[in-house]
Amino acid sequence: MTHAPASSPLRDRRLLLVEDDPTVAEVARNYLRAAGFLVDEVTDGFQALDAVAEGVPDLVVLDRKLPGIDGTEVCRRLRTFSDVPILMLTALSATEDRIDGFESGADDYLTKPFSPRELVLRVGSILKRTVDEAAPEVPFRLGPFRLDVSARKVSRNGVPLELSAREFDLLAFFLKHPHQVFDREALLKSVWGWEIGDLSTITVTVRRLRAKIEDDPSQAKHLATVWGAGYRFDVEKES
Repeated sequence: MTHAPASSPLRDRRLLLVEDDPTVAEVARNYLRAAGFLVDEVTDGFQALDAVAEGVPDLVVLDRKLPGIDGTEVCRRLRTFSDVPILMLTALSATEDRIDGFESGADDYLTKPFSPRELVLRVGSILKRTVDEAAPEVPFRLGPFRLDVSARKVSRNGVPLELSAREFDLLAFFLKHPHQVFDREALLKSVWGWEIGDLSTITVTVRRLRAKIEDDPSQAKHLATVWGAGYRFDVEKES
């Protein structure tokens, strides 16, 4: 079982584990706590919504199949008032089911049965992007966008954008690399930190991001698709 060093910037990060299967919950809890995380637990979707509303955790580990309302609906409702990172656990491995999870606002997914060590690594990968481990980056402007990586804030024409953790990471990457084309494999590696993975993850996150930064997502001025090559971020078309 992996233990986090006492000096790890991820140590003592608070997680909310939403899982109704006591065996799965016990294994996940034990591994996450051994890695240095603080773990709160609830067993259904309504409890999860109340727990996040009362005190936002650093990350939610959310089972897709829950009593009452399922994890996909919980995710959708959470996204109406919180940008907390969400890792969804699902026994459904079909591409359509994974896309449904991403469309609802999940930042990552893990298919059951999963390796507890992989769960810890996935949680750490998401949280590392919210931890300032080095010198703070200086906020900067690019076209209508202002990015503050250290505060994890971004605005367009002075209006703050409400983005999920992965949406923020993707937009920040594009703002740092304007006018360059990146294919989905490159984005998966550079933004998600995955060597391999479901490329539909990129497609769905791009679609969600476009809906939040474009006046007309069907006629994108900023986040353009370069057919057969990938995506490119432009800013010169808007002052």
